Amino acid sequence: MSKPEVVVIGNGPVRWQDIAAVARHGARLELAPQVWARIDNAQAIVRRIVDSGERAYGVNTGLGALCNVSLQGEQLSALSRNTLLSHACGVGPALPDEQTRAIICAAIVNYSHGKSGLQRSVVEALLALLEHGITPQVPSQGSVGYLTHMAHIGVSLLGVGKVSYRGRLVEAAEALTDAGLAPVQLGAKDGLCLVNGTPCMTGLASLALDDASRLLQWADVIGAMSFEALRGQIAAFDPEIIALKPHPGMQLVGEHLRALLDGSEVIASSKGIRTQDALSIRSIPQVHGAARDQLAHVVRQVEAELNGANDNPLLLGTPDDFRVVSQANPHGQSVALAADLLAIAMAEIGSIAERRLDRLVNPHVSGLPAFLVSNPGVNSGMMIAQYVAASLCGQNRQLAQPAVLDNFVTSGLQEDHLSMGTNAALKLHQVLENCTQILAIEYLLAAQAFEFLKEQRFGAGTDAAWRLLRESVPAYLQDRWLAPDIASTAALLKDPRLPQPVLAALH
Repeated sequence: MSKPEVVVIGNGPVRWQDIAAVARHGARLELAPQVWARIDNAQAIVRRIVDSGERAYGVNTGLGALCNVSLQGEQLSALSRNTLLSHACGVGPALPDEQTRAIICAAIVNYSHGKSGLQRSVVEALLALLEHGITPQVPSQGSVGYLTHMAHIGVSLLGVGKVSYRGRLVEAAEALTDAGLAPVQLGAKDGLCLVNGTPCMTGLASLALDDASRLLQWADVIGAMSFEALRGQIAAFDPEIIALKPHPGMQLVGEHLRALLDGSEVIASSKGIRTQDALSIRSIPQVHGAARDQLAHVVRQVEAELNGANDNPLLLGTPDDFRVVSQANPHGQSVALAADLLAIAMAEIGSIAERRLDRLVNPHVSGLPAFLVSNPGVNSGMMIAQYVAASLCGQNRQLAQPAVLDNFVTSGLQEDHLSMGTNAALKLHQVLENCTQILAIEYLLAAQAFEFLKEQRFGAGTDAAWRLLRESVPAYLQDRWLAPDIASTAALLKDPRLPQPVLAALH
């Protein structure tokens, strides 16, 4: 058995792929020696502040609207513990384990910049959660940007709350004991550091980027299959024409489509059968390409956040020459806007896919048997699968409304502009799940359409995609329970190893 991948923080810029590798794919997270040195330096500044009695927000004062209340001595440790307990008040179903792991990863990355001031032992405890597979149960609802989700993670370090551990839900204290770990003893600022910043939205957004990147590859493959099944006019993808609009994503999608369809006898024999195709067929490069360009923008925003310090206050300098600066780096506006933008882009990918798959089942425009089944009438075929896709598109239109535009006042007027970035990231995940199901339905329908055209050769990539699906989903000869077929197809789209084998057929 090969050793798991190791992601080392401190040997270069952090990428969203690093978060996904640890949270989703089992990679081990480690911190480089220089990172530990930065963490220790910031903690030494905190100790110097505590010893000197100099007022510093969150170190020896209350939080939020209580920032002018001075604290000292044992109150500082009590403040940290009380911060976690009072802030751990989320509601709703728990996040999936991989999402909670992504949040923990992003939090550790934030602390790695050495501007936070929490104890080394707290960071070690978070790394231990990842290493031992102890995943706090974090209610999904209740964040206006940060605080509640991280607080539920933080209380597990105290042995409070439930965690997922070795396939069971157990008390955090039990899991810590079984793993040979002790509850963390908090000090000054530890509690604030554990609830502060943007790790929640950024961790969630990193996983969303993993899903969106894979789905955009699949969208090109599946869109090409629909184009071929509907005998599209390949002139729309002419490289000279595509080059006249120099959007990078559009150029890339045009290349993909031409490669996927290369060698297709279906396309060659259909040349000239109509003047132009419906927009959902001929505008694949323009629509898919635009989504790719938005994805690239979102990557820049998320990675800028990962590579920046987002606590308040931030500690600068050394214990002998330091500054404590209260500011607004925990405000997640950049990530919130990015998550909202990606939700819109991916909702559009689902929208155009639904229009294509509708044409596949519609005998008035497809030139194929009604609803893609022999003996229509006694068989309903793929009729209702299109209804499902339409429903999911309708839900995506609702989810694509920007979360960042909502605003509220919290903490006694102290926090009066909020990003709602965690809500934006969570609804993005729902859009991506819906988009996965829509593309799965299109894939299923396009492959079924191929059954009626297989006397001719398909394109290099589209043929590979058709054969791949047929390894797990047989042709639809007569009506059968259709839900398992959609589920099996969606599972292919979620497989992290795919669609590389399909794309490899192009080379």
